[in-house]
Amino acid sequence: MANFFDDSGPSREPDFPPPALPAHATRRVRPGLRGAVAGGLVGALVAGGVGFAAGRLAAEDHPTVDAAVVQAAPAALTDGALDLRSLLAKVSPSVVSIQLGQASADEVVQFGAGSGVIISDDGLVLTNAHVVDGADVIQVRLSDDRTIRADLVGTSPSHDIALVRLRETEDLQPATLGSSEAAQVGDQVVAIGNALALGDTPTVTTGIISAKGRTLQDGEVTLENLMQTDAAINKGNSGGPLLDAAGRVIGINSAGIPGAENLGFAIEIDAIRPLIDQLRSGEGTEVEVQAFLGITSAETTQLTPAEAEQLGVSGEEGVVVVSVQPESAASDAGLQPGDLLRTVGGTTVAGPETVRDAIRGNEPGAAIPIEVERDGKLTTLSAVLGSQPVTAVGG
Repeated sequence: MANFFDDSGPSREPDFPPPALPAHATRRVRPGLRGAVAGGLVGALVAGGVGFAAGRLAAEDHPTVDAAVVQAAPAALTDGALDLRSLLAKVSPSVVSIQLGQASADEVVQFGAGSGVIISDDGLVLTNAHVVDGADVIQVRLSDDRTIRADLVGTSPSHDIALVRLRETEDLQPATLGSSEAAQVGDQVVAIGNALALGDTPTVTTGIISAKGRTLQDGEVTLENLMQTDAAINKGNSGGPLLDAAGRVIGINSAGIPGAENLGFAIEIDAIRPLIDQLRSGEGTEVEVQAFLGITSAETTQLTPAEAEQLGVSGEEGVVVVSVQPESAASDAGLQPGDLLRTVGGTTVAGPETVRDAIRGNEPGAAIPIEVERDGKLTTLSAVLGSQPVTAVGG
């Protein structure tokens, strides 16, 4: 089949698999955040020469353990100053685990996992840029066991910060953002996240602020305004919150030092507050995000007789939907293979490029009408567009 047009480019967005990982899971890194960062900022320098790795969990690292892990508090926290149980009851509903998938023509392979924290009632989740880098499919699991698809809002790899938006926003409990500026060395902190994807509940570790204003560098990427803590930060913790004793977010966990003990780093929340607002408005993202429908289309004249017969469009003229990606905006709207596209967003469809331009002329989240001819009858569907990074689709 030649010259088919996929509005998402070479990537696909099929149904996301269950959390269990396939044995053949592999990883395909896209342009954007370079491999050293996406895999964990490997080989960076800390104060002149200590390597470090941020912790998105790779599929091959996924253990088969189904239990919550709460590490014991160090002696400094056993004096009753930190009411850990009350803090967790307050904050846990705001902390989410994130599973990432990459799609080929016929399957989705889960390649990583990380953490995030809900920061608004309308479904914004704050996480690390390296957590979501290269993902076709983002799936978020909440503390109440709901699993919700999410779309990328914006990302700043140079700050290692990204925002994604949940497609469902009922009964969300946003976290409270605190002040890293007010936090002092020696203050008690709690790190929460999906460390090593160990189970359905997050891993909780405790410690103190060991230093502020740290810088980590690997020759290509430099992270500044980092808070150092002795609370354990492991793979999968990335993107989760670092909390003060009152349960307020004062940092976003980003890096741990492989082979070293009691060395973890979180991005100071006050340093990225303006960036969060910019990403929310679309002004601060370093990776352009475009609207995404999730279909492959073609001129009926490009089909072989067998393909036309299979799609039920023999003798018809126009642009036909060849395939619909599961869990996409097109799937949600009810588009089906064999539908003849007549108008998209009010624009008459003259070719597959018309579909592409009509979609990309809208913002992610926009609801657009799509008129199709199905079984000889005109039907108008409404699609709420998803999002996809421009770098993921070749610009």
